[in-house]
Amino acid sequence: MEQITIERATITDIKKLQEIGRNTFFEAFAEVNSEENMKEYLENSFAEEKLKAELGNKDAQIYFAVLNGKVIGYLKINLRAAQTEKLDLEALEIERIYLLKAFYGQKVGQLLYQKAIDVAHEIQASYVWLGVWEENYRALKFYEKNGFKAFGKHSFWLGDDEQTDLMMKKQLVNDNELKVS
Repeated sequence: MEQITIERATITDIKKLQEIGRNTFFEAFAEVNSEENMKEYLENSFAEEKLKAELGNKDAQIYFAVLNGKVIGYLKINLRAAQTEKLDLEALEIERIYLLKAFYGQKVGQLLYQKAIDVAHEIQASYVWLGVWEENYRALKFYEKNGFKAFGKHSFWLGDDEQTDLMMKKQLVNDNELKVS
């Protein structure tokens, strides 16, 4: 397989982020949600102004997985006040890891995940947390394999459909736990 690079997105990457965000979310969830709810979510969540605000937030970081010049996935992490739940300002939140379906099972998600762990190490976070839809079995398995444990739930609205996200976290207590094998 060609070399995949992890590159930080900047304010000039709005169109790329919009495209990869909409495509990966659609591929992951269109089959199990209504067309109306998907359309509303994709329009609102990946609107240019919203993405401009995310890319301009000093406490949020977005990274692309790039293969041969093409963005094939992305990671969004939130620090301090950018976290979607204010659990612990010293923690790091993984808000999104999404890949194009063609790259599932090829360790691209693991590369993006490792980038999040590297940033958590840099900021000396005590733990990493995330929310994942309780019916996204593939993602749940991925996070459990990487040492995450469920600790709560919160609601996620997709259009007019209230869904439940499991909140999961992984303690980062020593350097040995920061490296993914």
